[in-house]
Amino acid sequence: MNPVEGVPAASPLANQASAHADPNRLKVMLVCSSGGHLLQLYRLRPWWQNLDRSWVTFKMPDSQSMLTAERVEWAYQPTTRNIPNLLRNLRLAWRLLRRHRPQLIVSSGAGVAVPFFVLGRLLRMKTIYIEVYDRIDLPTLTGRLVYPFSNLFLLQWEQQRQFYPRGRLIGKLL
Repeated sequence: MNPVEGVPAASPLANQASAHADPNRLKVMLVCSSGGHLLQLYRLRPWWQNLDRSWVTFKMPDSQSMLTAERVEWAYQPTTRNIPNLLRNLRLAWRLLRRHRPQLIVSSGAGVAVPFFVLGRLLRMKTIYIEVYDRIDLPTLTGRLVYPFSNLFLLQWEQQRQFYPRGRLIGKLL
């Protein structure tokens, strides 16, 4: 069974479950790196499971298994200090944001979030960023870059507020 949708991965229902958009549901694009960033967004499943959603992440074993029944676009990696992949992800963000027209972009990082937040705000889309669980003493580079482009900036630790004064504490996702 696929834990994401509760249907066998080989079932034709698996890929159709989120393929049909309901015009009355909020359109959300979930953007994150694989690994812990993906796990933190995945933990929000009770919130996003009934939304019209699409994902942008890296094509890695964890993302391929966790998001089997989801609409997923694969981003370019690595993103850290890699200008060619930043430009590729900027082009990907432009294409996907114009195609899907999400009302909301949500990310827990890392670098792949930056082009989606910048272009999302230019296109007047709402953005929510969740600062990661494992950075308490210093802000993340991605957090610092997307903070000005975030409509809502969520924190998992009270200590993170010193870096992000308008952040809202939600508590730990992991």
